[in-house]
Amino acid sequence: MKIVVLSRNPKGYSVRRFREAAEARGHTLTVRSPLKFSMYVAQGDPDLTYNGKEFADCDAVIPRIGASITQFGTAVVRQFEQMGVFCLNTSTAISVSRDKLRSMQILSRHDIGIPDSAFVRGKEDVLPAIDALGGVPVIIKLLEGSQGVGVILADSVNIAEAIIETLQSARQNVLLQKFVAESKGKDIRAFVVGGKVVAAMRRKAAGTEFRSNVHRGGSTEAVTLDAEYERTAVQAAQIMGLRVAGVDMLEGIDGPQVMEVNSSPGLEGIEGASGVDIAGAMIAHIEDQVLFPDLDLRQKMTSKSGYGVVEFTLGPDSPLANQTVEGSNMRDQHEVLVMSITRGGNVIPTPRGDQAMLPGDVLLCYGKLLTLRTITPEPVKRVKKKKKIEL
Repeated sequence: MKIVVLSRNPKGYSVRRFREAAEARGHTLTVRSPLKFSMYVAQGDPDLTYNGKEFADCDAVIPRIGASITQFGTAVVRQFEQMGVFCLNTSTAISVSRDKLRSMQILSRHDIGIPDSAFVRGKEDVLPAIDALGGVPVIIKLLEGSQGVGVILADSVNIAEAIIETLQSARQNVLLQKFVAESKGKDIRAFVVGGKVVAAMRRKAAGTEFRSNVHRGGSTEAVTLDAEYERTAVQAAQIMGLRVAGVDMLEGIDGPQVMEVNSSPGLEGIEGASGVDIAGAMIAHIEDQVLFPDLDLRQKMTSKSGYGVVEFTLGPDSPLANQTVEGSNMRDQHEVLVMSITRGGNVIPTPRGDQAMLPGDVLLCYGKLLTLRTITPEPVKRVKKKKKIEL
């Protein structure tokens, strides 16, 4: 198998480990800078050149797209996708996870702990936003940044206002985030590959530094995650659409708080702390997936008029509750196929006829929209939380 790593740092630790892991499994691996590609878009014939020359075919791509080249780098990844090449992380997932506000917005609709956050433009909105977050201190973050760059702790309103005004004058968009005091100076990074946590470490900041990034001098130690932290890490990666992710979590009083989902997590710190061959796990996942190109399931399965795909939680009053798949006659009488059942974080794919459907299960179904409407519960109306804002 021919694997290409998209990276501007061919001598870095992570790229070196990818090469070692790939060659150990009988594959060839080359490193190419995403900035040296040119993309050609033509009907039925998307193509790439590298340094002005024809680019040889490859089987898989490992994107390592830095924050400074997100737009062009993800365009290169997207071009590989259009050419039918397997990409370990998709261009869309990289773009979404790279934008801190967008990723927090997406996570907020799910059952995942995140620090309360606010995004404001006007100077007059800064103080109300800080009050809504529980007051100072607050964390101020650039929407795009990595390795702790653009993350500032403001311990007074005046400092927060000055920092935000300065950054906005430099055309930088910023995110305000509640400071989780009990996690000051430490966090957990879980490394997710293919829907599983393969390693995890706790990072501790050096001295008075509140950022725990290894690049900031922080120390690391291997940890074994409990079920709640593991579920949170895996679900956060899946929501972002990332096959490989470094999920950073604060250890809050009420459980894990997801700070960031990184699409190009470094290997050096976590392999050193855990002793786990993460590069090998990533190459093994590529081997499992390279024959299965990405599909837009909803698009593929809704092309027939009147049919669609829905996902819903089975309520205790549903006529399907406590029935088996076969006993519900969904397929025979209603032309509805149960594609999967998710229960307690575990997915039961293509459930057998004798599989029970229990209250609380999340069902993924395909079939007639007319029928699906009759079995899908009404959406639960969101209850807006009141924020205490002093003006």
